[in-house]
Amino acid sequence: MTRRVLHLDDDPTITRLVHEGLVRYDFETLPIHDPELLIPTLVDQGIRVVLLDIDLGTDKTGLDWLVDLKRMDGGIQVVMLTGLVTNHSVLAAMRNGAADCLFKPVDSLSAVAQALDGAFAFADHWKFRLHELNRRLQRSGQPALAGR
Repeated sequence: MTRRVLHLDDDPTITRLVHEGLVRYDFETLPIHDPELLIPTLVDQGIRVVLLDIDLGTDKTGLDWLVDLKRMDGGIQVVMLTGLVTNHSVLAAMRNGAADCLFKPVDSLSAVAQALDGAFAFADHWKFRLHELNRRLQRSGQPALAGR
């Protein structure tokens, strides 16, 4: 089964190479290069996992977008893929809820695929927990969570 990932990077060459390489791991990436399309595309496409660069060539960084995404929906899983290799960027990604943080250039896309596998597993885990919560709420006569 092909799993869909939204990939935001300001470099079209990176999104193309990642897209071509992840096909063999049963991932379909939807590349975008304009950060302002991130949230509308997630909502429109119903995508739950994002591959996100940190340095997007704009004032708003991938770390800022990570915070926005997690505020909007904590269940969205974000894997950072960045050339910005600093202690600050890794720690900020971790603190703000990134599922993983990988560095460009990647030696092998198997590491990216492994990180995405983990992100999908975590998203599925929470989807299951929310489903279970709704069942318990309904059994007790309480209203179920909206949109779940």
